[in-house]
Amino acid sequence: MKLLHTADWHLGHRLHEHSQQEEQQLFLEWLTKQIDVLDVDVLLISGDVYDTGVPSTQSQKMYYDFLINLQKTNCSHVVITGGNHDAPGTINAPKALLQALSIHVVGKATEDIADEVFELSVGEEHVIIAAVPYLRDQDIRRAVAGESFDQITDRYKTALVTHYSEAANYCNTLQKEHTPIIAMGHLFAIGGSTSDSEQNIYVGTLGHIGAEDFPETFDYIALGHLHRPQIVGGYDHIRYSGSPNILSFSEIGYDKKMIVLETQKDTIKQTKEVTIPTFRKVLRVKGTIEECITKLQEIDTSADTLTTWVEVVLDTTTGIHVDNSEIKKAIEDLNLEVLKVTVKNERTIKGLEQLIDYSQSVKELSPVEVFKKKCEEQEVDLAEHPELLDAFQEIVQIVREQ
Repeated sequence: MKLLHTADWHLGHRLHEHSQQEEQQLFLEWLTKQIDVLDVDVLLISGDVYDTGVPSTQSQKMYYDFLINLQKTNCSHVVITGGNHDAPGTINAPKALLQALSIHVVGKATEDIADEVFELSVGEEHVIIAAVPYLRDQDIRRAVAGESFDQITDRYKTALVTHYSEAANYCNTLQKEHTPIIAMGHLFAIGGSTSDSEQNIYVGTLGHIGAEDFPETFDYIALGHLHRPQIVGGYDHIRYSGSPNILSFSEIGYDKKMIVLETQKDTIKQTKEVTIPTFRKVLRVKGTIEECITKLQEIDTSADTLTTWVEVVLDTTTGIHVDNSEIKKAIEDLNLEVLKVTVKNERTIKGLEQLIDYSQSVKELSPVEVFKKKCEEQEVDLAEHPELLDAFQEIVQIVREQ
């Protein structure tokens, strides 16, 4: 049996207000073909199918068209879990209909752990999947009046670990001989490295789980949330597949991947990374304005189907107010677009008003960045009052979930 682990599609994502629908569509078409080429039997999608809780009709159409086209391949089963960007109701809404197509969805933590566990068979091969979605605090931890932040942190992490332990115990009751048991998850596992496009999904370090906290029952743990493909804490069987497309300029410089598992005689025989093609070239050029213009003009876009997107990082001592008209004029006949222009030493920027004035758009700033900047202006030391930042992040998370 072959299983494919992917995550963090973020359908509907916009890179600096530019739609990524074209490259996302190309990825889904490529993935459908690869599932046939690689003879994949089971597809696992570990959260963040969508970029927002209220996805556009275009994003939903891409998702459902993909699932429909999947029926023409050799793939026998699909397991999809909700991520922190997904609205549980949106993921769960077509649950009964998708079940008829052997597509299993778990948008949020269930009251009965058995509803998150699936026994799948392909021919003589069997596998058990613990499809654990993004675990929201209110879904797994009972609130206690008057709790301190430390108590909330401890109780939530305990609830998180307990949830995986309960899933593992239930899987053990189903296991026959040495059937592989695979867990899914959408969280931040300590030891993983982030990029700028991932928000902190927990308050402070609330919910950060170590690789050693996962039950030994699981033969493989298919994680989502971090966009760089990586092994967690040196444990080869705990992995993030990463996102299939670049979602931030900080993600430049490494290949996007998905992971194929092969089971044989009830054991995981092989774990293999598959590199995902680049459907849209996303680049960064650095130097003086003259050097950057030269580098932009040297970019070969002749074979590019989609317009190349570029971030220009200027090394300048003339201050933060840079005239971009010279750059725009130099590339007007090229098949590329500069989405972002920044100055190398951004630490010289003082004050929120200057930062907003310098930014291409205020939407480039995250809510947390704005909050931190306002605290600096009001001379509020967050190092001395970390509970303020934790409280603000909790508010942001509540707003996003609603």
